[in-house]
Amino acid sequence: MTTQTSIQPFHVVPGAAVKNILNGLRQDAIELVAQTYLTHERGETVNPDSYFLRFPEQPANRIIALPAAIVDSEGDQSVSGIKWIASYPDNIKSGIPRASAVLILNDPDTGYPYALLEGALISAVRTAASAVLGAWWLNGQNKRAPRLSIVGGGVIARNILETFISDDWSFDRVEIHDLNTESAEALAAFAEQLAVPQVQIVPLADALNADIVVFATSAGEPYVKGNGTFRPGQIVLNISLRDIGAEIIEESYNYFDDVTHCLKANTSPHLAEQKYGHRDFVTGTVAQLIRGDLQVSRDKPLIYSPFGMGILDLAIGRMVHDIAVKEGQAVAIPSFFGEERRW
Repeated sequence: MTTQTSIQPFHVVPGAAVKNILNGLRQDAIELVAQTYLTHERGETVNPDSYFLRFPEQPANRIIALPAAIVDSEGDQSVSGIKWIASYPDNIKSGIPRASAVLILNDPDTGYPYALLEGALISAVRTAASAVLGAWWLNGQNKRAPRLSIVGGGVIARNILETFISDDWSFDRVEIHDLNTESAEALAAFAEQLAVPQVQIVPLADALNADIVVFATSAGEPYVKGNGTFRPGQIVLNISLRDIGAEIIEESYNYFDDVTHCLKANTSPHLAEQKYGHRDFVTGTVAQLIRGDLQVSRDKPLIYSPFGMGILDLAIGRMVHDIAVKEGQAVAIPSFFGEERRW
């Protein structure tokens, strides 16, 4: 007898709904990212290499496919899917965001897609949650630092700052640097809306001296170079992955979300591996810090380089989808599949 398996209803979750839901879930997102990292560390995920669609005549532009799956053998949290995210840096010249994305969720039992979500907001929030999570562990599980600097004044930078504040961090001063004056001023104004005590737009050299330095740019190759750039115990959130030179990586403690994924595609750690011919600079993963397998030493700079795995988008996306359906914020698409029975 053939087992009757139903196909889940198909929903679209538009950006307005995604934004509305995520605005109140930034602390939840941090916790969910932490749990997903632990799931990954246990080997209960599938996260292949990202696939980059590039354009020879437009080398700055790219569209990236991130397929992934979370395998929950003991519960009901399994999900698979793919994020399709475009990065077109020149978009900012027209006043629109650099990145745009969609996220597809697939039923782990049938393989049928059951949701299409606006993915750029999810990507930004999961990136910010990962950054703040890493900062917390490298900062001795303390939510205070005298100076935070952010290099880059775009959407990711804005989300990282908002997540820091939503997670009850406190700073005496927030410093901002961007080559684009308008972007720097916009992020500074946003910081003031968040009631940050003191906000300053500073030269790059000053930004590099902060207690916690965040890189959130679209840089394609290192421009911050030189031994001794960062002091022992200084925290560097290497979110955009390609801003700092190989020699800085080599002389620091380096933490990752996933070592194998991050040491590819000419990231700063990958350049260090190519230059020095080893991975001795690898200290461990944020999941190892969470589990207590590693302790943070402070006699070198502390660099956190999260590659940004698709499993994070799936975890956040599933949470957003479930809330959107429950609250009536998702748009049902009846008969999305032309044939729902084989015969």
